[in-house]
Amino acid sequence: MTDRQFSWFRDPSIMIANSQMSQDHPAHYGEGDDVVERIRTMMRFTPHGRALGLEVVGMDNGKVRGRAPYKPEMVGDPETGVIAGGVITTFLDQLCGMAAVLAMREPSVVATIDLRIDYMRPAEPGNDVLAEALCYKIGRNVAFVRAVAFEQSDENPIAHATATFAVNAPARRRASAAHE
Repeated sequence: MTDRQFSWFRDPSIMIANSQMSQDHPAHYGEGDDVVERIRTMMRFTPHGRALGLEVVGMDNGKVRGRAPYKPEMVGDPETGVIAGGVITTFLDQLCGMAAVLAMREPSVVATIDLRIDYMRPAEPGNDVLAEALCYKIGRNVAFVRAVAFEQSDENPIAHATATFAVNAPARRRASAAHE
């Protein structure tokens, strides 16, 4: 790949080298006992989530709530001003992963196994998208999560999501590393 192939991707707000990772841009989210801080760190962890401006706005009763702020650069159809479906997908995937981590007794790293999103309508142009995710079942190896994206109320959803996540137990991670 030539340097020119990625010249469009030189926006300094998006490009963050691993060597420049700081408190605001952590190298990973997989350690620490403070679950709430780990959830917030997850949102800052991915360059894509940071570039989109995704935020965690609340956590309680096993639910994680977030916001995807409306920005012109997130528009998928310039004629209508509707946010691209990929933004909603990224937002729901990240929020579902956070709900899985929040549900764990001993939080660990998760990875998306499957994500299904049913889009019911386009997001209203100019409005932030809100979402809420809940992990409704967690096993030794897999977490099951559902979420809804909306603007003002979840009574008028933009999309529903169901997701499964691989649970990477810290003990298993350490054991497999010892055998390598």
